[in-house]
Amino acid sequence: MTTARLGINIDHVATLRQQRGEEYPSMALAAKTVFENGADQITIHLREDRRHIQDADVPVVKKVCDEYSQPLNFEMGCHPEIIDLAIKTGPAWVCLVPEKREERTTEGGLDLIDPENFKRVSEATKKIRDHGIMVSLFVEANLPTLEKANELGVEAVEIHTGDYARDFQDGMDLTPHLEKFYEAKNFLDKYEIGCHAGHGLTDLSTEKLLKNKLFVEYNIGHWIICQSVFEGLGKTTEKLVDLFKKYPVED
Repeated sequence: MTTARLGINIDHVATLRQQRGEEYPSMALAAKTVFENGADQITIHLREDRRHIQDADVPVVKKVCDEYSQPLNFEMGCHPEIIDLAIKTGPAWVCLVPEKREERTTEGGLDLIDPENFKRVSEATKKIRDHGIMVSLFVEANLPTLEKANELGVEAVEIHTGDYARDFQDGMDLTPHLEKFYEAKNFLDKYEIGCHAGHGLTDLSTEKLLKNKLFVEYNIGHWIICQSVFEGLGKTTEKLVDLFKKYPVED
């Protein structure tokens, strides 16, 4: 039995720390806790404005990943100094994402149709992959964008699920989202590109996607940290792991 991989984004552990400028809560302890309770990888996003994860957190989290022989998924914009840090750190994955300083959180996928943006992403992708790091691109589930991603030879894409997640919360018809996700999955499977998902997901909105066997990896963060206020990080992780086991992608 093969289950989808669960990546846990621990950015908002750092958000709590940065609110007061304290040394706690510990990023290393957060990473260890989710691994001890069954997570498959850690995701962190070092933003240009350093609003949560800091440069010094990256090697700390990478060390914990190495201790548990699990991958680090390092999200970033195409910023030269952060790309250099990624190359120095050597995570298993770099996930390239769009980034605007004024946004609360990432608001959508990379625009690969615009020639200038495509050039920037292409150059960043090549530099990172030349150092033996796998690259995924955070994109929308539309074929023109996925075709451009395929041109770059990336190992995976992460489909932006933010709009789906909001419509799920609001009780809207999810059929248009699911149809796009299926279309994306079929295209990516054809070219042997990993089909990942992330943004805005909760346990319930993730369960619907798991039932439909749409993605091989899910990266979930904000909801996990919020739910941990009530149940603890370990218990919240354990429950998600159990949920994933209910819906194997392969028997």
